[in-house]
Amino acid sequence: MKTVEFYFDLGSPYSYLAYYRLRQMAEQQSFQIIYKPILLGGVFKETGNRSPIEIPSKGIYSMLDMQRWADYYGIPMQMNPHFPMNTLTLMRILTGVQLLHLEKFEQVLKLLFDAMFGTPKNLNEPAVLAEVLKPSGFSVDDIMSMVQSDVVKQKLITETELAIQRGIFGAPTFFVQDEIYWGQDRLHFVEQALQR
Repeated sequence: MKTVEFYFDLGSPYSYLAYYRLRQMAEQQSFQIIYKPILLGGVFKETGNRSPIEIPSKGIYSMLDMQRWADYYGIPMQMNPHFPMNTLTLMRILTGVQLLHLEKFEQVLKLLFDAMFGTPKNLNEPAVLAEVLKPSGFSVDDIMSMVQSDVVKQKLITETELAIQRGIFGAPTFFVQDEIYWGQDRLHFVEQALQR
């Protein structure tokens, strides 16, 4: 089966759009999504890139652009009023679940993305985060254990470093075999690559 590697950070609104658009595409074509959680802040630091929100006019345009794409794809989306948010804990949770509880990864990923940009919540509040993850069956202790695990911390660092080595400078980024595609607005090229 063909695969699409999907590099993302939960704090990236365009990654949210890509997440749902990839799922739409996967229903229409036969391919597997390989999820690659990374720390976008680490990528920006190493590559000299920065978030569009840091450039006032680009930030304003991006808000409009994101809503256009959400409407175009038919994806419910609201900008999180707590944006930008520190996603270190969230990305460690995802890394930990992927590493230690793979069977729950996609459920946890959907819960977190939806709480970030579907029905926005302040995921930096521990009580809010615990409530969001409740349907997955993870307790606060389970979550904190993953977040504080040296193995999980190192895995996220390593995956981010490997992403940078592959040429990644932002999120979302996709690979079909060794071809790189950056930005959810390039997913039509990903579709073409999958059809070759």
